Amino acid sequence: MKSERLTGLARLTFGNRASQVYLGLVVAVAVWVGIDTLFVAHEDASLAGVWLGFLAAPTIFAFFLGGDLLGEAVAESSPFFFSTLVLSVLIQAAAIGAFVRLLRHRPRTAHPRQA
Repeated sequence: MKSERLTGLARLTFGNRASQVYLGLVVAVAVWVGIDTLFVAHEDASLAGVWLGFLAAPTIFAFFLGGDLLGEAVAESSPFFFSTLVLSVLIQAAAIGAFVRLLRHRPRTAHPRQA
């Protein structure tokens, strides 16, 4: 029973084209942010990482609020930020998959012919 739920959740998260496109976009932006951070010299701070936040919004904001409740030391730590980012992206990919499933499996209604 538990493995069936995990399989269904994995299918929602990774098993449809819309979720795959979203996750691919997140990976591409993460690679771009990594390259920009490691190999490009900036006079000022780079805002490349903001794009990852945009892709993880709005769920990442809920986790940030929860982190504030846990304390400033937790909320401002790198492990908290990166785990929050990954979890937010996975939740949103599952939500996209659920939305796609809803659209595919909704009952088709017959429309009466108009004269």
